[in-house]
Amino acid sequence: MVIGMRIERIDDKTVKCFLSNEELEEYDIDYKDFVMRSDKAKEIVQEIMVHAEEEVGYKPPKFAFDLQIMMLPDQGLVLTFSEKDTEIREGDQLIEFLKEMRRLLQRTREKVNMIGAAEGEAKLDALGSGTAKAGESDPGKKEQQENRPGVAVFAFSSIGKAMEYAAALPSNLRVDSVFYQLDDLYYLYLGKGHAAYDRYSRACIQALEFGGLYTADERQILWLQEHAQCLIAEKALKKLRG
Repeated sequence: MVIGMRIERIDDKTVKCFLSNEELEEYDIDYKDFVMRSDKAKEIVQEIMVHAEEEVGYKPPKFAFDLQIMMLPDQGLVLTFSEKDTEIREGDQLIEFLKEMRRLLQRTREKVNMIGAAEGEAKLDALGSGTAKAGESDPGKKEQQENRPGVAVFAFSSIGKAMEYAAALPSNLRVDSVFYQLDDLYYLYLGKGHAAYDRYSRACIQALEFGGLYTADERQILWLQEHAQCLIAEKALKKLRG
């Protein structure tokens, strides 16, 4: 059993597991294994399921589950397991995905506050601002719009997977996209751009069918930009679609 892992029960069908950098090193595994669904990652996932059932009463799904991966800078990663439901509405998937992104962004924002990193806080505040101007006269609506995550990076095990994803999206989707490579994985930056928020959100959800969520944290995105090779600097989705 994985010792020291932190399990959090979100609801009846969803559980979240936090793995620290020390734990990842101890078990000689990293985010790439989970993105590519390696045999080692499958073994760890099975242990997590057992641990989750014992600790928080989580009942593993009878069939299959969705796995979302989120890197936490200087901390480790978060694995979120959600039971697949063939009858779930697209709007429900959208809401849950955005809730999870917002939760992780809030946790990061709280950490930045604790260490007094004012510059980091300013960057994080910019994540959900988007470009929409509507509803500014309504403080509640404005706050909701500002908290919407507007950037995300998805990891793919191959260029082919990224191309399949790009081909599955509408050709007139007006999002910002940049394509990177680091080691043996490929990363697609997806920004809201001029797209309607619901269309951008659906594009994010659809990405999970072909790859994994790498991060929605701007600091981690900046790190990727500094260390990864930029393969397509702009309109990456259009160019991947061919």
